[in-house]
Amino acid sequence: MAGRFVVRICEKTVVFGSFLFEDLLVFLLVADSILYGILTGSEKHSISNTKLCYTNSYREHFYSIMENSRKGYTMDFKPNKKLGFGLMRMPQTDPAHASAVDVEQVKKMVDIFMEKGFTYFDTAWMYNGFASEKVAKEALTSRYPRESFTLATKLHAGFVKSFEDRDNIFNAQLEKTGAGYFDYYLLHGIEAGMLPTYEKYDCFRWLLDKKAQGLVKHAGFSFHDTPELLDELLTKYPEMEFVQIQLNYLDWESEWIQSRGCYEVCVKHNKPVIVMEPVKGGSLAKMPEAAANVFTSYDAGKSLPSWAIRFAASLPNVMVVLSGMSSLEQMEDNTSFMQDFVPLTEEEKNMCFKAAEIINSQIAIPCTGCSYCTEGCPQQIAIPQYFSLYNEDMREDLEEKGWTVNFTNYNITASKFGKASDCVECGQCEEVCPQHLPIIENLKKVAAHYEH
Repeated sequence: MAGRFVVRICEKTVVFGSFLFEDLLVFLLVADSILYGILTGSEKHSISNTKLCYTNSYREHFYSIMENSRKGYTMDFKPNKKLGFGLMRMPQTDPAHASAVDVEQVKKMVDIFMEKGFTYFDTAWMYNGFASEKVAKEALTSRYPRESFTLATKLHAGFVKSFEDRDNIFNAQLEKTGAGYFDYYLLHGIEAGMLPTYEKYDCFRWLLDKKAQGLVKHAGFSFHDTPELLDELLTKYPEMEFVQIQLNYLDWESEWIQSRGCYEVCVKHNKPVIVMEPVKGGSLAKMPEAAANVFTSYDAGKSLPSWAIRFAASLPNVMVVLSGMSSLEQMEDNTSFMQDFVPLTEEEKNMCFKAAEIINSQIAIPCTGCSYCTEGCPQQIAIPQYFSLYNEDMREDLEEKGWTVNFTNYNITASKFGKASDCVECGQCEEVCPQHLPIIENLKKVAAHYEH
């Protein structure tokens, strides 16, 4: 079929010149792309800008689009590279204040990330003391063309108390990020306790409305609960396009996290997976010597985090692995092995599981350091920091040791924050903990260890 097409869409005339469309699907995909550009005011989908002449290279591109369409993906859904930059654990100028982000260092990290061909950035409303989305604007959206990157952010049930709150937060996010629209938008941290809020305020339908308006390209959710609940959700809301889950080799068979089970549910529903906590908040970067030896004896040239990130990225249904990088060194390392990604072999996967057995036998409190618990703590207790110190001191077969440098580190931290014994047992921390940890009881253990 050849010829000249003139289409009237949304009171605008779109002229297709003399292009050869070998089948109707290709024509519809191009028309859909241009319609999206009209609805969002974007020029990147116009004929003149994208030069949609039907050459051999574009023929290959269109056939790739058609294949993705058959799998349920749209033309701009999956990034070319699997590493994503999580803007949650960014470098800070003052560790005592979560919002004190070292923006200049983040800019350098963004530059490295972009220069090496990576495009996926992830932020959220409350990350870094509600500063993360502003940093995204300062370091990314104000410095790079909008079509050169993709940005994801989220709506968290903890801040939704009315129907109006949904739009108020969303509009503030557009302003804070300066993004104009979001490539990916997620309902944040769904679990059994939060789901009633999302459903009470019709957040799933609200998100699809944002997509219809062109303010969101792809709708999904992040998830912290059982495979059974995830299966129910994806059955009830099949319009959700992707799922973000906690996945790493330490939690693959975890009774609490159930990474494998949740991943398999996503595969069952043909939903691409975005991975969070691939290094489990640093637990798979700094591990017991016996576990580290599993990897270093095999290849001393590879960093410990590289094994964790590559484990997640090797799963075929994973589209992005997020890494909350907090230094230039971490950025350089992660991009070095993910730029031309090579999946793990079966032998290497088994090494990961062997290391997991060793680590799981020696970890006292499986905290990932996400800091969700600290934002609303009335006593300003440095919960993740204390748990990290405690885990270090408990690693030798969980037996009590004598004095360690961590007693000094605890006192230094406690001089800036509340002590573990200051906990008033209000329970807000346990309500928001994605790991479902008994934080109050664990703080008592920390206090007994360091304050005796």
